[in-house]
Amino acid sequence: MGVDVSEISLDELYKPHLEMLSRRTARSLAASSFDALVIHAGSAPVQFMDDQDYPFKVNPQFKAWVPIVDNPRCVLLFVPGSRLKVLFYQPEDYWHKPAPLPRERWTEQVELIPAADPAAMSATWAGLGRVAYLGPGDFAPGTDPACINPPDLIARLDYDRAVKTPYELECLRRASALGARGHLAALAAFREGASEYETHMRYLEACGQREEEMPYNNIVAYNGNAAVLHYQHLERAVPQTLRSFLIDAGAQYRGYASDITRSYAGGSGRFADLIEAVESAQQTLCAQIISGRDYREVHLTAHRILGDVLRQIGLTRIPGQAALEAGVTRVFFPHGIGHLLGLQVHDVGGIMGDVQGAERKRPEGHPHLRLTRMLEPGVVVTVEPGIYLIDSLLAAAHADERRAHIDWAVVEELKPFGGVRIEDNVVATASIPENMTRDAFAAAA
Repeated sequence: MGVDVSEISLDELYKPHLEMLSRRTARSLAASSFDALVIHAGSAPVQFMDDQDYPFKVNPQFKAWVPIVDNPRCVLLFVPGSRLKVLFYQPEDYWHKPAPLPRERWTEQVELIPAADPAAMSATWAGLGRVAYLGPGDFAPGTDPACINPPDLIARLDYDRAVKTPYELECLRRASALGARGHLAALAAFREGASEYETHMRYLEACGQREEEMPYNNIVAYNGNAAVLHYQHLERAVPQTLRSFLIDAGAQYRGYASDITRSYAGGSGRFADLIEAVESAQQTLCAQIISGRDYREVHLTAHRILGDVLRQIGLTRIPGQAALEAGVTRVFFPHGIGHLLGLQVHDVGGIMGDVQGAERKRPEGHPHLRLTRMLEPGVVVTVEPGIYLIDSLLAAAHADERRAHIDWAVVEELKPFGGVRIEDNVVATASIPENMTRDAFAAAA
């Protein structure tokens, strides 16, 4: 299972995390002919024709090093063999409250330097040789363009990022724990007859996070709205009949994300049976997240298993392998089985075959799969099979030879329910995968 951290604090895990990150980065800098690395935290963009900022989202490359996620314009300086420096932005400002200098134990591992003037920060790395700069280019005046976000260096860093350190795994576990707490509160709200909006607000309250702190916009979908894969609205009115509920929502801990989906039926019947069948399929797929496995094969296996589910429920007339070959499964399951998870919800490096960034191609006919890599111990992925009744995809299937393989009466019966998706966050191991999501729900129950 996962790393045993019961006797180790998160801050004790941070030091070896920083050491591992330093070794990886020093190797990548040397291979890319750089002497040092500067990472800018980024800044909130200003809204068009307005003087208000959008919510700030920190540069993921920055928060890989330090858990500073809410203070823009900070700068990090890494020189191999030297103590990590963080220029912590603290302007003279009476319009806003400047962020206080962090005092947590992790700060013992870095040199924190208060900095009020962004323009003067570059003096910190003057004379260090060839310095790579990662971040928005408009904050790097005078820097050689070839040193700003160099693709070769970024590819190497992105490739390494897939394998998580024990510190990162523990942050992800805690993000899952927050997400499970929110999901249970949201389910209670649905059972009480709350609207999509009210259920969303109950989720945020249970997580103790503001909407802008969420790793992505919560998907809170009732009835037919669950057929929209990234449903973005929150209806204030409660439907006359609550047939179904799909919630795709996560949380963040020290900048690391959870990404969890659950589906529920308003009552018994064929749709409730469909949820139960997808749940069983999902658990079978989670068991395949083992080191040495090609994630593309996990994806194709998902289509075979879901093809059998479609036939079992009555939506289709052919077994899973035949449904995959005929393109029928893609009518009901149009997205990938999952993706890398970490500092970003759709974490980087998912289709990389090596540190140079060579692409591991997706299976033919499956353009939306976000992960094609071989699994390694410490890689964290989502496993999220789904079956949906999407008008445009159904219409396309009805217009070609796939029409004969689908029971259209059952399609019409299930369309008002929208769809089903079950998603867990799973750590690849050499034997039994660690399912962070199931562990978090068990602890929260």
